[in-house]
Amino acid sequence: MERNAMQGLVNWKNKIDKMPLLIEGARQVGKTWLMQEFGKIQYKNTVYVNFDVNIKARGIFENNIEPQNIINRLEFMFDCKINPCETLLIFDEIQECNRALVCLKYFCEQAPQYNIVSAGSLLGVAIRKGNSFPVGKVETLNLYPLTFAEFLQALGETRYQTGLQADDISVFNLIEDDLIARLKLYYFIGGMPKAILSYIQNQNLKAVREIQEDILGNYEKDFSKHINSSSIPKVGMIWDSIPIQLAREKKQWIYKSMKEGARASLYEDALYWLQKVGLIYKVNRVESIGLPLAAYAKEAFKLYMLDVGLLSAKSDLTIQNLSEPNYELFNHFKGALTEQFVMQELKSLDIKPKIFYWANDRKNGIAEVDFVIQNEGEIIPIEAKSSINLHAKSLKTYMDYYSPKAAIRTSLAKYGKNKNLYDIPLYLIGQFQKIIKT
Repeated sequence: MERNAMQGLVNWKNKIDKMPLLIEGARQVGKTWLMQEFGKIQYKNTVYVNFDVNIKARGIFENNIEPQNIINRLEFMFDCKINPCETLLIFDEIQECNRALVCLKYFCEQAPQYNIVSAGSLLGVAIRKGNSFPVGKVETLNLYPLTFAEFLQALGETRYQTGLQADDISVFNLIEDDLIARLKLYYFIGGMPKAILSYIQNQNLKAVREIQEDILGNYEKDFSKHINSSSIPKVGMIWDSIPIQLAREKKQWIYKSMKEGARASLYEDALYWLQKVGLIYKVNRVESIGLPLAAYAKEAFKLYMLDVGLLSAKSDLTIQNLSEPNYELFNHFKGALTEQFVMQELKSLDIKPKIFYWANDRKNGIAEVDFVIQNEGEIIPIEAKSSINLHAKSLKTYMDYYSPKAAIRTSLAKYGKNKNLYDIPLYLIGQFQKIIKT
């Protein structure tokens, strides 16, 4: 499967003054495959070191971590010649070897000619435990589950890419029924590479669900493997509560919904762990709008999972639900899957600074817009609708109050534009930056 992140790796390779590259992302989003495929395509040789399984390799970094000494030892262990221009060094699960993480600094300073790509699923947690991080000496790239566009590409849907290259984005109205059907499928399968590959090879949704449940089970095993025993129940409670809390009309996180008397202070470490391993996305609330958005962030927040397919599995969405022609999948538990999908698409764009949501008290109650982001110096509100119903009272309130240069309403309706309001179909929300420029 092709990944958009591959171009980021190629751009990194072609830089004159590049530093070692660190790929971050949750387990099983495809980091190892991406690094190895990159090495296969772009380099003559690849030296792959997985510090989680290759215990002996950790010994290379125990004493002298001067770059040339490391290179000599790697050449001896792997019986190969490491040519700076022709060999890619891959350090996988690098958080398992703190000295390897430290040595990236010295490769950056003393031997920048070597091409080093590393990855670590639990890196954020490892650093908090006291492991060193070469600040300012590495470049980073975030990898997420496959986007809807990548999913279509994996299925061989070349029309989608052709449409994106067209001058008139309304061309997608011609194939909207097919795209909505594919989007429905994506809500069930999601973007985890193993689940998508299984579907491509077998066309069996039951097998896909078994893989998703296996992935969820492995994540939960990580809870007991990498967290102290007192925090395991707290992590599990947050993890299990996400589908339940997303099922509410107002999706702001409420600790007391997990357990009577639960307080934020008791769950901070558990929430931090889930964030740092990439299993959840935290979206803070803003009540006022201004630049930078982060200056207006409040403690209130919403939580999403990393993947809509995993959310479907954890929510017990059945294969029968998917096959029923009249089943309102997009409205499933108050549009939670749709909001999760939009969040996931926005997250894959690596929007900086963070994504927020807006909520404020008004005369007629609380007005709430699902997401607000900064894009090229402009603040854009995004309302996610789970059907073709375009009524969006809160978005209108926001627009009346702040007069944004661009506002987005994403739903199952056709593409259209009315002054500064863009109606973007859900299947195109990942392309919103291109659309609002046209």
